[in-house]
Amino acid sequence: MRFKAELMNAEEMRRALYRIAHEIVEANKGVEGLALVGIHTRGIPLAKRMARFIQEFEGEEVPVGILDITLYRDDLSEIGHRPQVRETRIPFDLTNRAIVLVDDVLYTGRTARAALDALMDLGRPRRIYLAVLVDRGHRELPIRADFVGKNVPTAKNEVVKVKVAEVDGEDRVELWEKEEA
Repeated sequence: MRFKAELMNAEEMRRALYRIAHEIVEANKGVEGLALVGIHTRGIPLAKRMARFIQEFEGEEVPVGILDITLYRDDLSEIGHRPQVRETRIPFDLTNRAIVLVDDVLYTGRTARAALDALMDLGRPRRIYLAVLVDRGHRELPIRADFVGKNVPTAKNEVVKVKVAEVDGEDRVELWEKEEA
């Protein structure tokens, strides 16, 4: 792959997450009954950061859960006989809560669909929102994000890579182009 551009630097990511955190509180009319659930892998640190921002400006802690969607993927048969199943930890009751699913990139919508299925198997939230750092288009399912850090029109041969310090050692969003074979 060939590097094309930096889409967001660390400060732009921080500002986008801070803005999304405010939008979430506004949409929920406060923090009562609110919880964030990060989708493995990079959705987890993004959810934790937004929860910290909400605590800073609202003075209340918002619980954060982590969700593995591996067994809910519609391409499970294509990723091997022994897919890597990671931890799902939802340390609160989902019933009657407003849940914000958090992911790094929204593309086809298939990850969000799998996350919805996984979440519904764990309980019955009052409302589910979707928050993403980057929406790159090319939806294959009728899914849209409620909260978006940045909309980035992309070509199908491009890849959006989100890097977070907790996983990758740095914060930035990059655009890469797949090389022709």
